[in-house]
Amino acid sequence: MRYNFLTKNLAVLVVSFFIIGFPSCKSSEEKKEEANGQEESVQIEASLFKLSLAQWSMHKMIMDGRVSPFDFAKKAKAWGFEGLEYVSQLYSAELAKYDDEKEGMKALVTQLKKESETAGIANLVIMVDGEGDLANPDESKRNESVEKHKKWVDAAYDLGCHSIRVNTFGTNDPEIWNVVVQDGLKKLSEYAATKNINVLVENHGWLSSDAPKLMKAIEGVNMSNCGTLPDFGNWCIKREEGVRWGTCLEEYPDMYQGIQLMMPAAKAVSAKSYDFDADGNETKIDYYKMLQIVKDAGYTGYIGVEYEGSRLSEEEGIIATKKLIINASKKVN
Repeated sequence: MRYNFLTKNLAVLVVSFFIIGFPSCKSSEEKKEEANGQEESVQIEASLFKLSLAQWSMHKMIMDGRVSPFDFAKKAKAWGFEGLEYVSQLYSAELAKYDDEKEGMKALVTQLKKESETAGIANLVIMVDGEGDLANPDESKRNESVEKHKKWVDAAYDLGCHSIRVNTFGTNDPEIWNVVVQDGLKKLSEYAATKNINVLVENHGWLSSDAPKLMKAIEGVNMSNCGTLPDFGNWCIKREEGVRWGTCLEEYPDMYQGIQLMMPAAKAVSAKSYDFDADGNETKIDYYKMLQIVKDAGYTGYIGVEYEGSRLSEEEGIIATKKLIINASKKVN
């Protein structure tokens, strides 16, 4: 009996030695990569908010062909993000390969779902561009835009996203805009509600960047799935010669008040960044103040990183923004 007892215990010790005590045979490079991965996890857990990546942060490397738009999930995961915010226009070239639009969308969604599942990362939002204007004063064009957006609502549903982001330029006449934007948003939101998808308006220029006017429109739609996507940047309400993008002539005067007004209807938040000082702070936006406003609003969703600068590379800007959010969130009360 004693012999059996010793034999069994010796076997346990040998097995234990190889399972937990045997020295690692991993290369120094593998150990370094593993340590880096552990560091990212600690950083994410230390952040007050879950972090997602807006694909627009990568638009230069995608548009010049250095990175495939289908590598978005893999890249975001490697950079330590937990969620994805797609940009529809970055897949225009892929969709153009198909004569049948429905076939193209099906193939696109299938591939994106595969990539996100492989990376183990959540699909959150699709930023929809180039599908007409939901605030067009011409009702027929507005209705056409509603119809064009529906395929992206379907794509969001199939991917497991919670929202799409739409544009509402239309007109700079506030009285006309208020009426037509409510009409366009309501029609699209009614369809999106059948798929349990939110329709979000970002402060993305013109009157959508005038927070009080935007919130008046959202309140007028009065649907639970029609909300906002507050962006820390994007406060230009009037541009030279009435163009959508270009030299800004007038900005909304208080970005912090603007975010505060938009937060009650927020279902996503975009942390826009342009450049950083020597201490890693954004040069135009007080992230500590912004994140305090977001927290005070009771928001518990993802914060999306959207780097739009030019001094740093896109990868450097993405990482710098992520680090700033993590550091700033530690100081939020």
